[in-house]
Amino acid sequence: MYPTRPRSSLRTAVVWEVLSEALDRRAAEQDRPVLDVLDTGGGTGNFAVPVARLGHRVTVVDPSPDALFALERRAAEAGVTDLVRAVQGDTQTLADLVEPGSVDAVLCHGVLEVVDDPADALSGLAAVLRKGGLASLLAANRDGAVLARALAGHFAEARHALEDETGRWGAGDPVPRRFTADELRGLAGGAGLHVLAVHGIRVFADLVPGVLVDSEPGALESLLRLEEAAARQPAFHAVATQLHLLAELA
Repeated sequence: MYPTRPRSSLRTAVVWEVLSEALDRRAAEQDRPVLDVLDTGGGTGNFAVPVARLGHRVTVVDPSPDALFALERRAAEAGVTDLVRAVQGDTQTLADLVEPGSVDAVLCHGVLEVVDDPADALSGLAAVLRKGGLASLLAANRDGAVLARALAGHFAEARHALEDETGRWGAGDPVPRRFTADELRGLAGGAGLHVLAVHGIRVFADLVPGVLVDSEPGALESLLRLEEAAARQPAFHAVATQLHLLAELA
């Protein structure tokens, strides 16, 4: 299970399970126990440090010096300083920071929503992958936002998110862009990536009242198991808050 606080694990558990299993397979296929992993926009190391604890080398590229400072502190606390490298930059400067074809896996979590050109950003990420390398893509789901606004009683905003080409529900929406599963598949394909699996992330976690999870013994673990089961069912992808694509460089 993803090593983090219990409630926050609802947001990360499925992605972590998929990612850690994929890294294990990649390492076995390459007969190399230590992989080179790039985490773009990895911030404070929410995924980078656990990946390093698996024994892999991780480079985190992020534009925020404060986030990178927190990353280095977290890596030191976890005893993986020698496996984590912090680099200030973004997807636009990636070509100057990472050698082409030098990475076994890239993590792109919460980045495609905020970049100016998602297709260009994803192509840049694909360029640093070795052949057969993995890409873990996590992005906000347009359909999930429509459902969430409707359930909150904001029907006009729900319709706006449904019809807006960027999936935003209005001027006050803090998320610059959302995607459907088909849009993410198209972006991945355009970058030369073959999609291996699609997962719905936070299918129920953002809809279930927290008091139900906190008050019932074993409820958190049961909800985690439900999230993991539903994540792999295409019927539930439309209601998930986020979509996760696992892909490889063709």
